[in-house]
Amino acid sequence: MFENLNAWEFAGLLLIALLIFGERLPKVIGDGMRMLRSLRAMANNATGDLSRELGTDIKLEDLNPKNFVRKHILSEEDEAALRRPLQNLYDDVKKDVAHVKDAADLNSPLAGASSPAQPAVKASYDDAT
Repeated sequence: MFENLNAWEFAGLLLIALLIFGERLPKVIGDGMRMLRSLRAMANNATGDLSRELGTDIKLEDLNPKNFVRKHILSEEDEAALRRPLQNLYDDVKKDVAHVKDAADLNSPLAGASSPAQPAVKASYDDAT
């Protein structure tokens, strides 16, 4: 949550919180934690109710509409049929980009330098989305 803040910014936020809330800061933090726990409990209850109604095991990640449709509505054959045109397009674009990159590498001054061989990795359309 705070991974994009450095130490000075975090200390500044704490100082501002102390100035705003003063002696009430521990109570405000406790109320915030209580609210987060209740929200988490409500989300777990909602997923439990939905699992019971649908008769399947649903996790919180499955509530994303894309994942929900993929897991519960489409069969593997339907999903493969939907992916096939996009996968072919993705493969074509990837191949064209590789040709452009190779052409750019031939024009660079470091073209004569030897580089270790990289293993081929099969990319898929899912990697790009």
